[in-house]
Amino acid sequence: MTENIKEILEDENKIGTVIADDIHFRGRLSFKNSLKIKGIFEGKIETDGHLIIGREARVSADIKADLVSISGIVNGKIKTTQRIDLYKKSQTSGDLVTPELCIESGSIFNGTCLMEEKK
Repeated sequence: MTENIKEILEDENKIGTVIADDIHFRGRLSFKNSLKIKGIFEGKIETDGHLIIGREARVSADIKADLVSISGIVNGKIKTTQRIDLYKKSQTSGDLVTPELCIESGSIFNGTCLMEEKK
């Protein structure tokens, strides 16, 4: 996991949009740059950008993104064109399709992972 990504995760001012921890959102979400979810989301997420799942977040969704960083709880299918990062204390259940997977010690992953070449 690169220092640049860790820096972005720690400084919310460097993230395009933040869905606060008191928001429960259901539906389809699409965006271009970076978005951090701190609340609850259920549905479908599609982006050419960076999706960040905060430590407090609970997400049940099918996700297609360039880059996904998970610190909270995620259930669903995740497909990325670049990488998936699973950080300490995160819980991820579902099928992953990605060219690169980084799993930090202390994270939980239950599911399958298919590694594809970067495009």
